Formats: sequence, structure tokens, C-alpha cells
Amino acid sequence: MGDVTSGLSCGSIAYLGPPGTFTEEALQNWPGLSCEEMLPFPTVEETVMAVQDGLADKAIVPIENSIEGSVNATLDSLAFETEVLIQGEMVSQVEHYLLARDGVRLKDVVKVISHPQAAAQCRRHLVELLSGVELEAANSTTEAALRVAGSREPLAAIGSRLAAELYELQVLYEGLEDHPDNRTRFVLLGKEKMPPTGQDKTSMVCFIYQDQPGMLLQILQEFAHRYINLTKIESRPTKKVLGDYCFFIDCEGHEVDEVVASALKCLRCKLPQVKLLGSYPCLKEEQANA
Repeated sequence: MGDVTSGLSCGSIAYLGPPGTFTEEALQNWPGLSCEEMLPFPTVEETVMAVQDGLADKAIVPIENSIEGSVNATLDSLAFETEVLIQGEMVSQVEHYLLARDGVRLKDVVKVISHPQAAAQCRRHLVELLSGVELEAANSTTEAALRVAGSREPLAAIGSRLAAELYELQVLYEGLEDHPDNRTRFVLLGKEKMPPTGQDKTSMVCFIYQDQPGMLLQILQEFAHRYINLTKIESRPTKKVLGDYCFFIDCEGHEVDEVVASALKCLRCKLPQVKLLGSYPCLKEEQANA
């Protein structure tokens, strides 16, 4: 089995910024990853496109959360807007903090600024702590922290401990997430295919001819017949017409593995398009924290 944490280096890497986001924390903690330059981008879409357009060699973006599910901006960018490939993944525990300027008390807060995904992961606690307080969206948790740091109003942001340190904000409340076992899956993106390691996952998008009974079953049978374990399956609109959907599928194994290659070949015979999003080494949370 290959070492899934070695040989990851690049000249530049894009990440969802500004500095202080949970994505930057994932980048800093990614085992074996070394980059000469870290480039923050304001949105997930721009971060992914940075690799597509040659502005960065690689990128890291969130793709899935244990509370709120998939990050749709990441899925849509990979499926419909770019030819960028997933080269690796890492699962990290995410702890949310309620941040404010010095002197602002919890009872003073008139507005909470947050990335929508982060706010959704803290929905119950926000209602308990700040019932009726306005919630305003930001492109990232760090953008939220910056807006709070630069305002004279008694505002609060949902963000990371790193953001609090970088922008000199106090922590009003820690452990803001509704579920303590809050995990986010991040993916490393690039243009090159990754070689098999023996500890791999393959991600793909399956497009169907039309919505009709049995289409999903026909797809799933190719994996079931070969005893290939699926780790995720999700439907998403194709953005063409109402009711037209595609299926995002993650399975264990690499595209060059005999059984996975066979399943892909049969799927391509059945379907109008199967877009491979990448075969890449799995990196579990315990490996990341080792």
C-alpha cells in the first residue's frame, strides 16, 4: 500500500479565504502537503476556477459536512464548470466560535454574520443564544470576521479560533456547533490524475438519458454485482430543465482497479455521460491528526 500522505507538493495552492477560514486550517494540517505560495480566493467557485485557469497549481475546498451535507458550490463547479480533478481528501473536526470585538457582550449583539453553511451547522444554538437577532450571509467565515472587526456596531461572526487570533476578536461562545461530532470533508484539487495507492476512492457524476423508472437501479447494479462499496450517492439538478437530474457517486477503489474499471465501462455503455471527478487516496481524520 502506498503512502497516502507523501509526495504532495506544488508551487501555489488556492483556498477559500481570506486567511483564517476553516479551509486554511485544513490546508495547514494536510499531512505531507507543501506549497511555496498559498492564495486565498473569496468564493468556492473562484477557488476551483483558479486551478482551471492556471492561476494556481492546486486548490483546497470543502465538499461535505456531517451536519449540512454537500457543499453544492463545490459539486457544481466540479461537475459543470471545470475539468479539475480531485487528488485527495481529508476529514477534519470543525469547531465554531462566536466572535466579536473587545467590549461587546453577548446581550449587545444586534446581528450575526456568517457563511450560510457555518450558520446552518449552529442553527439551534443561535436560536437559544440570540433569538430574533438578524443573520447576514458572507462568502466565508473569515469575511464575516473581517466585517465584524471593521464595524463599530455590536456585531458577531461565526468563525474559527484562527480567525479570532488573526483579527483580534474575542470569543463570546465556543462550541457553537449543534452537534459536537461536527466533521467537514475537504478535497485537494489539481489537473493531474493520481496513481493508485491501494487505499483509494473514486468520484463520478452519472448523467441519464431521461427520468424513467429503474434508471438509478441500472446504475447501482453495476456496483452491486461487483461488490464495490459506495460511500456516497446524491442527486443534483443538471441546471438544464426542471426535473432533469444527475447522480454524484463515490465508491471505494481506483479507476484502474479491475472491478472499478469494469463498472465504469458498463456505465458508459448505459448512460450518455459518466464524468470522472477523480480517483484519489483517502486520508482519514486519524491519519491527519497523527
